[in-house]
Amino acid sequence: MIRHIVMWKLKDQAEGGTRAENAEKMRTLLENCRDVAPGTREFNVGIAAPGEESTYDLVLVSTFDDDAALNAYQVHAEHEKAKAFIGKVRETRQCVDYII
Repeated sequence: MIRHIVMWKLKDQAEGGTRAENAEKMRTLLENCRDVAPGTREFNVGIAAPGEESTYDLVLVSTFDDDAALNAYQVHAEHEKAKAFIGKVRETRQCVDYII
């Protein structure tokens, strides 16, 4: 299985929304990707808790059966839709994939 973790730091303002508004929109867009690829085992999206010191604003922690499942998720139309918005509102992105 492959664990896929992505973290984003968002711009203060982008696409007409605040950081908090864009984080909520991102969460919705990403959660729409939860069941798009067979072989998705875990799919959790979290926004950093208010008032807690955090270096990133939003995180995706997901687990896939194998490379084929992760790749199917990566190219799915819902994921492409999410990526288009995220690319406009993110300041930085970090990602790690590892075998579990």
